[in-house]
Amino acid sequence: MRKALFTLLFCMLPILAVAADKLDSRPRVAVISAFGPEWLALKAALAEPQSHAVNGIEFVTGRLSGRDVVLFLSGISMVNATMSTQIALNRFDISGIVFSGIAGGVDPGLNVGDVVVADKWAQYLEATFARDLGNGRYELPPWKKPEQPNYGMIFPNAVEVRRANAAPEAKFWFEVDPGMLAAARRLNDVPLQHCTSGNTCLEQKPRLVLGGNGVSGQAFVDNADFRRYVFAAFQARVLDMESAAVAMVAYANGVPFIAFRSLSDLAGGEKGGNEMATFMRLASDNSAAMVRRFLEVWAPPR
Repeated sequence: MRKALFTLLFCMLPILAVAADKLDSRPRVAVISAFGPEWLALKAALAEPQSHAVNGIEFVTGRLSGRDVVLFLSGISMVNATMSTQIALNRFDISGIVFSGIAGGVDPGLNVGDVVVADKWAQYLEATFARDLGNGRYELPPWKKPEQPNYGMIFPNAVEVRRANAAPEAKFWFEVDPGMLAAARRLNDVPLQHCTSGNTCLEQKPRLVLGGNGVSGQAFVDNADFRRYVFAAFQARVLDMESAAVAMVAYANGVPFIAFRSLSDLAGGEKGGNEMATFMRLASDNSAAMVRRFLEVWAPPR
């Protein structure tokens, strides 16, 4: 009997270890922002906050818009976003992932302040740098085939994704959750700011823009020519430095995902200089307002 009990406990050790690693047992929606200014409004609205720290990252649990959530900063760029999102999935019971933040506008029909909810995301700077043959000609290695339109020597390609109980697959686009997107379509009544605290106002009142494509990569883009390429090649409405990485982690873990990205600048498409410093807080607040309302209308699938 004693030997059988010892054997049972020994077999349960991996399960107990995983449970012990959890910082909180309550199912929660992960609400992520990339850096400090983006989550100020969300954190200020959080009820019953409790802070946890893992690897130098602060995870704050509480209630937001009536939902149990965990708020945290992904850190800027793809690797930081991937790492912090996976830590959250390992340490909390995550029922959905919502990203709230700013971005650069790519679609010429959009304006600073607009909040974009793309229905799929790609890591558009995952690429092969081709050999320069001169005269605008580039050659890929013989084992590579072009997968997407190139920008000079840059030839974007898919990434390999691994999931439990599935063969590795090459994937370029990562779709947001259909149920989340349907809920986002019910948010047209959310008031959005069009003037900063310093009374600098946008020429057009911001609006919610649903659907279309978003792309993410390691580069901050402030280049009109590259912006035109991104719009033509990927029909992208918006670009940022984190969303596609989080979308990939969500897909690999089978967790619903959506991103709300408010335009703080036009990625080089402005008539004057880059406007991010002027409209970053306004854009962050507009995205946060949409996320808070979204949490009221979307229920996690449990």
